[in-house]
Amino acid sequence: MPPTRAPARRLLDRRTILQAPGRLRGLVRGSEIGLALLAAVIGCASGVAVSGMNLVAQGMREHLYGLSHGTRLSASSALASPWLALVPALGGIVLGLTVLAIGLRRGKRRPVIDPIEANALHGGRLSLRDSAYVAAQNVLSNGCGASVGLEAGYTQLSASIASRLGLAFEVRRGDLRTLVGCGSAAAIAAAFGAPLTGAFYAFELIIGTYSIATLTPVVVAALCGSLVSRALVSGPALAAIPEAGSSFAAAVSGLDTIPSVALGLVCAGLGIALMRGVTLVEQAVRATRLPQAAAPALGGLGVGLLALTLGPQVLSGGHGALHLHVSAEAPAYGAAGLALLYAGKATASALSIGSGFRGGLFFASLFLGALAGKIFYALSPGLASFGLMPPDYAVIGMSALAVAVVGGPLTMTFLALEATGSFPVTGLVLVAVIASSLAVRKTFGYSFATWRFHLRGESIRSAHDIGWIRNLTVGRLMRREIRPVRVDMPLAEFLRAHPLGSPSRIVVVDGAERYAGIVMVPEAHAAMRDDAARDAEGEPRTLADILRHPRDFLTPEMNAKEAAAAFDRTESEALAVVDDAATLTVIGLLTESHTLKRYSEELDRQRQAMAGEGV
Repeated sequence: MPPTRAPARRLLDRRTILQAPGRLRGLVRGSEIGLALLAAVIGCASGVAVSGMNLVAQGMREHLYGLSHGTRLSASSALASPWLALVPALGGIVLGLTVLAIGLRRGKRRPVIDPIEANALHGGRLSLRDSAYVAAQNVLSNGCGASVGLEAGYTQLSASIASRLGLAFEVRRGDLRTLVGCGSAAAIAAAFGAPLTGAFYAFELIIGTYSIATLTPVVVAALCGSLVSRALVSGPALAAIPEAGSSFAAAVSGLDTIPSVALGLVCAGLGIALMRGVTLVEQAVRATRLPQAAAPALGGLGVGLLALTLGPQVLSGGHGALHLHVSAEAPAYGAAGLALLYAGKATASALSIGSGFRGGLFFASLFLGALAGKIFYALSPGLASFGLMPPDYAVIGMSALAVAVVGGPLTMTFLALEATGSFPVTGLVLVAVIASSLAVRKTFGYSFATWRFHLRGESIRSAHDIGWIRNLTVGRLMRREIRPVRVDMPLAEFLRAHPLGSPSRIVVVDGAERYAGIVMVPEAHAAMRDDAARDAEGEPRTLADILRHPRDFLTPEMNAKEAAAAFDRTESEALAVVDDAATLTVIGLLTESHTLKRYSEELDRQRQAMAGEGV
């Protein structure tokens, strides 16, 4: 084959490898059963990925901190040696070098897209390579003891696997978004051994809505992920709380909702403070002007000093420490000791994420919430008369603080149910998470993920699909076949070229070919008649005298929603489109009727996709 055709052949071979066979693609695209089967494959792959990440991170902690097999770092009573406090800093150095190497290879590219952003803006498209980098950095961060959870890496990698499989099967945009939810559901279900929690995590946080069409694939993926993880990783599920049957209240009364609501509101405030604390640390790190690769080492040093002072409970995700504080045999801490531990863990989490360690606040918020619940009980002596015990308030606080940071009221409610098996306590958890979620929405307006998007300048409040709005741009909607006229053209000449019945709107440009305004043909004819009746010998008028909207125009990157707002503001039925506000070169014309028609069509298409119609 000629050399010039070799690159094309390699591309063809690569695409053939990455695509599924035609019959399988047809089965997945045309059948709900096929989509459910693909979701099962995604669930199994996610279970394997989560188990692998968990085992590697646990192996790192055991090796670096000298732990016995299966021992959780945060459940240790003390560091075996003071020198171990330097491990997070050493991990930060390795992470910084890794980030530097990856940055040199990737060049200047936009930040890695996470599942929420992918579903909100990109129709479920994720980069598997970038996600693998994030997952590896998350394992390194957690394995060296930085106060971050693995859940962010779990969902990132699993969702990208789902996205890659969806693209291989060439599924529709709505189905691809569902598959990304399936990957995330399987990841959380595998991480916590809680399929319902994983499923509702996908519905509330990744897909952005619940529908009958998404129920089957998401639940199938969550079940498969949980089963595979249990088969590969021995030991109790991370969400399982010891002695659940005997540690919690057997019955509750209506009065118990009062302290539950109060605790939910307290946790809302604590969650907002935690999210803002991460931002303050990031700002402080930037103010030091340290190289990005050096910042994790500094944060790791601070985390190590906290561990040396307060103990290993501030390290890593906090799974072992959570089990310690929620079980009936919890260590005896007074209110002051619990508050000091809470402050230490919150500071360690803010230092870790703010300095550049990879990870999230999911499990850290659970542990901090459990501490907050116990502090709430310790500082309120009258609560003993309500019938609930410290473990009950620990579970309520755990869910309420997690929903303030992560979001997903039903997700955290089902997590409490699957962790404790106590329906009475779960009812109070639901009350608390509703109070916490409502308070955060009304006072702060963001979860931790959407707050990070806000700081980057992205207007994403949830995983609802708004990418189609951004794709429906003025540049795609406008009519390009236009013939502008010069503004100095005499009115009589213009009327001869544009008689009544011709296109009613003509774009006008100045001598430098810059946009000058729009002329309405009927108005031009009426103006000519008025001039003839008023003064037959007057000077001939030009188009400049009857221009409309000389300062109102659209640009091609504006979306349909912004264009509709411009039509309302200018009270115009059509506006010219210019390349940018500086050059004002006319490139098209867009009418309000066409914009609203296409916008309504896309809205209807989204409604059908959410309802599962037309699939």
